[in-house]
Amino acid sequence: MPSLAKYFREQNRPYLLPMPEAEVYLVSEFIPPGAEPALRQALQEQVAWRQEQITLFGRKIDQPRLTAWYADPGKAYTYSGLTWQPLPWLPVLSRLRERLQLFTGVPFNSVLLNLYRHGQDSMGWHSDDEPELGQNPVIASVSVGAERLFSFRHKKEKKLKQQVLLPSGSLLLMAGATQHHWQHQLAKTARVAEPRINLTFRYIA
Repeated sequence: MPSLAKYFREQNRPYLLPMPEAEVYLVSEFIPPGAEPALRQALQEQVAWRQEQITLFGRKIDQPRLTAWYADPGKAYTYSGLTWQPLPWLPVLSRLRERLQLFTGVPFNSVLLNLYRHGQDSMGWHSDDEPELGQNPVIASVSVGAERLFSFRHKKEKKLKQQVLLPSGSLLLMAGATQHHWQHQLAKTARVAEPRINLTFRYIA
């Protein structure tokens, strides 16, 4: 994928996070506040949420979140030892994909959804660097629900860290060489009791 920096400078809409060897943009109100409650309800009620298990230290444990994978036909996705076969697009997801494509100029053919039911649901440190995502993947991450703190750390320069609050309706766009040089996580927190839904749109080759 080409660099998005020129496009976004012309649009003058997002905020570029100060992270070397990365392109990470934050759009605080990608979803208008008035549209957010209906979107949240539709996602909670219509998505086929599942709780998968992963193997850790030789034993199976439940992932600390609910997940779902929707994509174009044939676009399976493998991560953390799990292979997801695509579910057909829901209308609510198709509309959101169309809006993202118009906004970014980037095609997306899949979306991984995570439902964090409360502050004890989380996602550990990782990079979205699976081979099927390509050399410099563009990941469009939409947040709906409770505001959560999202963290980055550089893979080699351990002192390089960044944190950003992701409000409901926000879009975090990770592009360029971000996945080569940085990891990200959503840590547990005792300060949040409400659910948060995260949708990460991707292009699977």
